[in-house]
Amino acid sequence: MSTELDISLLTWALTIGFVVALLTVDLVVAAKRPHHVGLGEAAVWSVVYVAIALGFGVWFMLHHGSGPGTEYFVGYLVEKSLSVDNLFVFVIIMTTFAVPDEHRHKVLTFGIVLALIMRAIFIALGATLLSLFSFVFLLFGLLLIFTAVQLFRHRDEEPDIENNVVVRTSRRVLPLTEDYQGGKLFTQDGGKRVGTPLFLVLVAIGTIDLLFALDSIPAVFGITAQPYVVFCVNAFALLGLRALFFLVQGLLDRLVYLSAGLSLILAFIGVKLILQWLHEDVSKSVPEIPTLLSLVVIAVVLAVVTVASLVKTKRDPSAKARPGSLRTRRERADANQERG
Repeated sequence: MSTELDISLLTWALTIGFVVALLTVDLVVAAKRPHHVGLGEAAVWSVVYVAIALGFGVWFMLHHGSGPGTEYFVGYLVEKSLSVDNLFVFVIIMTTFAVPDEHRHKVLTFGIVLALIMRAIFIALGATLLSLFSFVFLLFGLLLIFTAVQLFRHRDEEPDIENNVVVRTSRRVLPLTEDYQGGKLFTQDGGKRVGTPLFLVLVAIGTIDLLFALDSIPAVFGITAQPYVVFCVNAFALLGLRALFFLVQGLLDRLVYLSAGLSLILAFIGVKLILQWLHEDVSKSVPEIPTLLSLVVIAVVLAVVTVASLVKTKRDPSAKARPGSLRTRRERADANQERG
């Protein structure tokens, strides 16, 4: 990996301000103009966000060199591929809670804000731990390999949103209205403040965002140890998630091998982290995986997964993609019985 970058406080402030400004635009549009997002609008916004991410990468490479620049582009590719799995779960949540089409824009935007907040916290924690203890690379690597194995084993599963412990607790402690009340989170019913189903949807998305952050942050730290790069690739990957959802929601069901591909990518990055720890703490003779090789491997895996998925669904139209889960439904049921 490249040597530590000297990122000024002004650069941090301008970057965070730019991200917040983009989020504010999304929030204002979602709150003030609930509407069905068509394919044309989604395509335009998707192109805009990808162009922003690529333009930032070019600027970053010109100012900080090819090494950190390559790490940025590889990290962005990793986070963008993992964010597609996010979209699967968002679709499941919105279907489970029957979110009206005009409110899905708002749900996605709030979900992105929650994801960014959680990832910012994990980035700060991860960077602090890595600066203090080099063996954290080993722990991150083992975590990613474990996650990859579980995801591959249960690649045809779906997360059990209704039995999520936070969602079930929210249902018990908070009175809820039957309908969405025009997209409000809370409303008045008989003089009492009650929640709407939209609040429950955001609770579900928030807990899922937390789980995804636990995977994505170690994964990108496997590409770069620069907190600034980690923050930027997460921010720009997530900012385009809302538009990408409306653009590819019809295609998601056809990516039947995506979970298997993501498990391979996570395992590869896990091995990369372990080799890096061995190289730094055990013996310099242990080889490290170059960043450019990581880029090639990840790009090839994603390309093969996409092509193979489209060929599979063309031959077998009944085949349907699943986001994957770390546990089967039976394992989750057994865990709930033990808690009960």
